[in-house]
Amino acid sequence: MTSGATPAPAVAGLPFTAPYLLAPMEGVTEPCFRELVLARNGPDDLGGVFTEFARVVDHPLPVAHLRRHLGPARFPQPVGIQLMGSDLDALARSVEHAFAAGAPIVDLNFGCPAKGALRTCAGSALLRDPAAVERLVRCAADAAGARPVSAKIRAGYDDDRLLEDLARAAEQGGARLLTVHCRTRREGYRPEVDWTRLARAAAAVGIPVCGNGGARTRADLERMRRETGCAFAMAGQGALADPWIFSGRAASPAEAGAFLLEYAELLRARGGFGERGVAGRVKQLLNHWTAGRGPGGGWMGRDRKAWLRVRDAGELLGRIARATGARRSGAAEAPPAQRAPSAAATAASTSSAGA
Repeated sequence: MTSGATPAPAVAGLPFTAPYLLAPMEGVTEPCFRELVLARNGPDDLGGVFTEFARVVDHPLPVAHLRRHLGPARFPQPVGIQLMGSDLDALARSVEHAFAAGAPIVDLNFGCPAKGALRTCAGSALLRDPAAVERLVRCAADAAGARPVSAKIRAGYDDDRLLEDLARAAEQGGARLLTVHCRTRREGYRPEVDWTRLARAAAAVGIPVCGNGGARTRADLERMRRETGCAFAMAGQGALADPWIFSGRAASPAEAGAFLLEYAELLRARGGFGERGVAGRVKQLLNHWTAGRGPGGGWMGRDRKAWLRVRDAGELLGRIARATGARRSGAAEAPPAQRAPSAAATAASTSSAGA
């Protein structure tokens, strides 16, 4: 067990191994990124992860499609499938298919602020209608039977006046866990956060609440639970900046560079990305990246934008390799089964922690 590891709350029916979770993020938490984060944070530090949302429109998602969302590698921690949609019949069948695909928990997205979600009355569009949230959660919970369904909301649509109503709607619908992103839809991803909203949600319901928003370090995750009464804490952008956030381990420049290089290799080998897509995904991380840097910007220097201006993937990855001293691992060419570490190996990889 990592030094300072906190056991997961003893919540019946929830599969998590620790109280700290990786947030579902569209365009980020596909299998390539998730696997690299799981390989660097043992089950005593990272308790579980979720897929990026799978959109349910007017027909159920096939089991094979949902299996692809889960990815080929398996770790001690659970990988839940997140669904987003408002068609009750299609959602119910998709929940059944998600469990058939191997998901131990299904999460419902009521927080996505994208315009596409708003046009289809899904995601954060539903934050104006607690009764609709309750109907959708009940639909999913009925389809799940004894298996757990969770719901992820924002603090509100334009403001937080309905926060308690939304929290209670998820609970009354049958959610076993409620995740609350502490910003409203209008606030988007602005730097300022209000954790008192998390405390309000936790006080309003009897089910466990997972707080989300503004955690940049392991110490932030611990403080979020302590100050808000949330049973779990979730990192999103904080994990983009530092994939070791859950263990609190300070990665070296070479380790940070190796993460980025292996990510690029996996995107090429398994993610179906061309060179332009690889460069875009790596730069998406570099836009937030703090791991392995240190004072003065470390290996990235002070001009982050200079890295983001590089268009060619080969040039970008070469610069990362030279600046960090990292070498390409070739791990992407190994069969998926060989890449899944044992619980002991995963825990050992995070055996020295620092807040």
